[in-house]
Amino acid sequence: MKKAIVTGASSGIGRAVAERLLREGWQVFGMSRRSLERLGDLAERENFTYVQGDVSKDADRLRLVECAGEVDALVNVAGIAPRERRDILEMTEESYDEVMNVNTKGTLFLTQGVARGMIKRGGGAIVNISSISAYTSSTSRAEYCISKAGVSMITQLFADRLAEYGITVNEVRPGIIRTDMTEGVVEKYDRLIENGLLPIKRWGTPEDVAEAVWMLVNGSLPYTTGESISVDGGFLIRRL
Repeated sequence: MKKAIVTGASSGIGRAVAERLLREGWQVFGMSRRSLERLGDLAERENFTYVQGDVSKDADRLRLVECAGEVDALVNVAGIAPRERRDILEMTEESYDEVMNVNTKGTLFLTQGVARGMIKRGGGAIVNISSISAYTSSTSRAEYCISKAGVSMITQLFADRLAEYGITVNEVRPGIIRTDMTEGVVEKYDRLIENGLLPIKRWGTPEDVAEAVWMLVNGSLPYTTGESISVDGGFLIRRL
């Protein structure tokens, strides 16, 4: 049975990824900061092991890696937005540190820890969930954009470093996805989508992202590493 670690597994994209892998018969080790009770029926799924913790903390990352052992795939989903949207001229160091510690530092050092085990077992797949914010300016949440740009470079660095061991490292960039993180801006994005922001005129779903992740971890793209796959409804297309 193949094994995977999925962070941010309690909700949204992380939960969709965990459920996709479980349907394929994988054993999944999930982590998030939420209590076990908040996972609902996911916590009762066969082959699912939950490790409550914070990926920004070394002790929690180590506990997750020790629990899972050597795995076939790592999917770094855990991410947070700033608690309060502020113009970049008003952004605080506290907000910057909090977002960067989870989104970027957590991704970097969990990948480092898991990669060591993958080297021993002789292969694996790592997928980092970044965002269209990695290249799209949102001056009211600069810390989030910076953190996701960092995830893109983390992907490149590990793809380069781990290729010789048969480990692929790729990135999925979700666009406007219906999750807890976007609850506060539904009206804004409803309006933008209706006015033509996206060629595919709908919100994305966590399941849309999970399908891209599945393609990257199931061996379908063995000669692909260091790449970014956009799941964004065509947002990247430049149109006149």
